[in-house]
Amino acid sequence: MLSRIAESLYWMARHLERADNTARVLDINVVHRLAAEEGLTEEGQWLPLLTILGADDRYAETYPDGRVSVQRVIRLLTQAETNPGSILNCLRLARENARAARDRISTPVWETIDALCRTAEARLKATLPPWQAAEFHAFVHREVATVYGLAQGTMMRGEAHSFTRFGALQERADMTARILDVRYHLLLPDPSLVGSPLDYYQWGVLLKSLSGFDAYRRLYQAGVRPVDVIDFVILNPDFPRSLVYCVSRLERSLERIGQRPEGEVGACLERLRAHLAGVGAADIMAQGLHEYLDAFLTALLELSDALTRDYFNHDV
Repeated sequence: MLSRIAESLYWMARHLERADNTARVLDINVVHRLAAEEGLTEEGQWLPLLTILGADDRYAETYPDGRVSVQRVIRLLTQAETNPGSILNCLRLARENARAARDRISTPVWETIDALCRTAEARLKATLPPWQAAEFHAFVHREVATVYGLAQGTMMRGEAHSFTRFGALQERADMTARILDVRYHLLLPDPSLVGSPLDYYQWGVLLKSLSGFDAYRRLYQAGVRPVDVIDFVILNPDFPRSLVYCVSRLERSLERIGQRPEGEVGACLERLRAHLAGVGAADIMAQGLHEYLDAFLTALLELSDALTRDYFNHDV
């Protein structure tokens, strides 16, 4: 496969996953805002989300007065032309990459991505008000899930499918680690509130933002405890958004793609796997969750760089 085609498939999937993840955390924040305690400011509600998505600087450039509001955040992250990471721009980039790899994806996958992007463009011509945001984000969830389902059911298993899976899983692992890291630090700044209803509620919000609340409750009978949430989100091999799950599936995708002689991707994946192996949630908390996740994100970035060097820099 030509390296430019492989790169297009990889980025098609990453942009789709990024659009879905952005819609997911925005949606949860909107719901959380409606149920939040009266003392919680809009800054306290929305700044963590901007940090998770790496949009702090972009927000400051766009709104130099520094005032944070739900309308501004939704606009920046959903439809702003000036924000490369907005949902609208992610969908456009996904379509652009899908078009470049048109002959390697099935017709249903292409048609669904194209229709998703065209519909989003039409619906976002006007400013999206907060009370309509949840419905739009649900639409993005459904359509991205449809693309994944169609890819699973209609694409031949081989390099094209594996590069697509690789991009989606890498983006998912990145977002899971960022959500857990930022939320952990900002969820409950006052230790006296540990074990309070607010503590339970905010850890529940974190699980919902990862679509893991119901599965967590079925697996853990002791209620929502930080150590169990960390075990579930990082180490559970069956939760599709856990770090362990994503890394194990990345390894499977690489097996189908085939490693390059003298390539670095295999070694990077081995470092990620070793980082997650032989450690428990209590160990992670003891050594510092932020430090642990920061090391994971650094290794994930090294994987991305190695992938570019191994597969995307020249045609074969």
